[in-house]
Amino acid sequence: MTIEVKVPVLPESVEDATISAWHKKAGDSVRRDENLVDLETDKVVLEVPAPVDGKIVELKAEEGDTVHSDDLIAVIEEGEVQDEEAGAAADDDESGTREEASEPGEEQAVEKAGSPAAEDNAGEARLSPSARRVAGQEQVDPSAVEGTGRGGRVTKPDVMNFLQGGGSRREERVKMTRLRSRIAERMKEAQNTAAILTTFQEVDLKTVMDLRRKHQEEFTKAHGIKLGLMSFFVKACTDALRKFPVVNASIEDDEIVYHNYQDIGIAVSTERGLMVPIIRNAENLGLAELEMAIAEFATKAREGTITLEDLQGGTFSITNGGVFGSLMSTPLLNPPQSAILGMHTIKERPVVVDGEIVARPMMYLAMSYDHRIIDGKDSVQFLVAVKNALEDPARLLLGL
Repeated sequence: MTIEVKVPVLPESVEDATISAWHKKAGDSVRRDENLVDLETDKVVLEVPAPVDGKIVELKAEEGDTVHSDDLIAVIEEGEVQDEEAGAAADDDESGTREEASEPGEEQAVEKAGSPAAEDNAGEARLSPSARRVAGQEQVDPSAVEGTGRGGRVTKPDVMNFLQGGGSRREERVKMTRLRSRIAERMKEAQNTAAILTTFQEVDLKTVMDLRRKHQEEFTKAHGIKLGLMSFFVKACTDALRKFPVVNASIEDDEIVYHNYQDIGIAVSTERGLMVPIIRNAENLGLAELEMAIAEFATKAREGTITLEDLQGGTFSITNGGVFGSLMSTPLLNPPQSAILGMHTIKERPVVVDGEIVARPMMYLAMSYDHRIIDGKDSVQFLVAVKNALEDPARLLLGL
């Protein structure tokens, strides 16, 4: 019985997906729930599992193809699957032995001179098998490598010497992933659409850091998670957003949309690019709940298990370039949001406190905002409110 494998129904906000990588080919055996293919969307990579045990009869789409919901991408012949690992391993060993054996007797791999195949594949014939493999992996033009083998044949050491500096400078072109293309598109959209301005402040984090040190062990024991810095920043921002609702608003056509909830996006850097998962109704969460949500999203984003629902929406974002050592920056908006807070590295600097110069752990804060709806006064007062809440966390408990 043949089973059709189709693209799962994509969310409304996602029009299509790209075949990122097939993990099986036609003729391969596959087990139920084994991942067949990765589909890359603008935001996440979706895995499509095999619906049954069987053998792949045909792949209906190739890597790089664009597909839509319910498109047919593969056909599986349902049936019992036998364990082929032992046989495959034996084949690999035999293949490896043959290749290794062929290299010393280089003339074995060279076709007879004057034959059509030899003339058509002269470049290939002058490479030993291992040299051909390395050249292919490193995208080296065989004609640019001087061979030292018999008859000028290129060996693996020749290719390695070329890569280590004996050859000319090389370039590599890599096609953007869907996520990287989408990030580029959204960043350009933000610059072209919004009137972006950035205001700065500095915050003394001594009180917060002392509080963390004092209660870290007890907090971790009670909640099963460490007390970090980000939860304090989220809490300070939700309190400031309550006082300055326009910072939490967005523009839709000729209207300003005021959101009566605070869905905070936390920027997470991954190997695939930047992702901004959303903490829903952050204004209703305590420090422990915020820490759990932040840790969960960070793990999911880096492991590639984050869902589209995790990334949709958001009314305000926080990004922390400080983890990479950034001292100051001007973060870009995350459309359609109207503001974003940038955290930076903590540095001990001399500051004046009560008329005395003391060393304090200081951080520069940057808030970029859409000047079309947020006035300079509101942006500055918002950032001051965040600063005050962080320098005196008791204000959050007292509702000040």
